[in-house]
Amino acid sequence: MNVIYNSEQYSVVEFGVDDDCDALRFGGYEIMDKPAKREIFIAGALAELFRRDVKDLIVTEPSIEEIDDFLGNYGSFMSQPVTFH
Repeated sequence: MNVIYNSEQYSVVEFGVDDDCDALRFGGYEIMDKPAKREIFIAGALAELFRRDVKDLIVTEPSIEEIDDFLGNYGSFMSQPVTFH
């Protein structure tokens, strides 16, 4: 697990490939909307698409606001409430 992005609005954690865990056969990402206290975990084909889109975004040297806007596109999928332990 590796935090790859952290702003006031969002946090993104990358999970590496784990052949022993079906959900992580190709790795995955947890995207958390901090103010809304909700998150989504994406794996498989959606994670691969996310990875590709992030690489394309990075090439443009985006601002924090542009990255947050990009992550906001996943907002409608974030239905899991964030629980702190």
